[in-house]
Amino acid sequence: MRSIPSKYKAILLIIASAFCFACMNACVRAAGDLPATQKSFFRNLVALVVAFVMFLPERKGFRLPKGTFLPLLARAGFGTVGILCNYYAIDHLVLSDASMLNKMSPFFTIVFSWLILKEKLRPVQGLAVLTAFAGSLLIVKPSLDFSDFKGSFAGLCGGIAAGAAYAMVRLLGTRGVKGKFIVLFFSGFSCLCMLPFLLFDFHPMTLWQLLALLGAGVAGAGGQFTITAAYCHAPAKEISVYDYSQIIFATALGLVFFSEVPDGWSFLGYGIILAAAVGMFYYNNFYLERSSHKSQ
Repeated sequence: MRSIPSKYKAILLIIASAFCFACMNACVRAAGDLPATQKSFFRNLVALVVAFVMFLPERKGFRLPKGTFLPLLARAGFGTVGILCNYYAIDHLVLSDASMLNKMSPFFTIVFSWLILKEKLRPVQGLAVLTAFAGSLLIVKPSLDFSDFKGSFAGLCGGIAAGAAYAMVRLLGTRGVKGKFIVLFFSGFSCLCMLPFLLFDFHPMTLWQLLALLGAGVAGAGGQFTITAAYCHAPAKEISVYDYSQIIFATALGLVFFSEVPDGWSFLGYGIILAAAVGMFYYNNFYLERSSHKSQ
């Protein structure tokens, strides 16, 4: 029996991570009327335990490479802001809208990689970012009354913060910091940031709410590790477009469990963002590779 090619394994893993993250968002929504800080704490607490157990065998002899603490802190800070904004958006938007706005992060990763890592930003990539941003506006639906779209605005800010966090992950990876430690540090940092809010503004939870948040933590941890494994099997440029399958899962979960149906403008926004993502996928995989082969 032939083994599955590495690229196909990566595709299956990234689709699995998309399903896990969609389930995480659904569990967060199912937890009901609780502060985003409290939801974030319990979600990251589970991820912290899982990451700690997985990191234990490697703890001996571990050293943090020189000059990586500040990028690690930035990754954790941006990641925490991204989760809080995403959870706020989940509580105030249709589930698929919140998921799609969070999926703006790959485009903002390109921007932050250009600003921070000095990676070359090609005109086509810049056009893709602007196109995706235009699509996001159809989902956000800006209004002169901020209260009408603050959930959408939070979701977009969450995508921006996540993009900055992933740029930091890229920087840390080039400097030799292991993925397990990045997840461990981020989860611990986020829990510590949320702890004061939990102590001074704790909202009593029912058993169902606690189970929903623990479920969000399990699903979130599953998403973190499967997406990490996916990128270990194939370059991001070859598989990142499959991460948008989360929108399909989120739409289905929102319809089945919450009777949510996105409006026409949102569907148009989905189409524009997906078109930009697919365009980037083909540009990275075919045009750039063909150009590099010609130059050799």
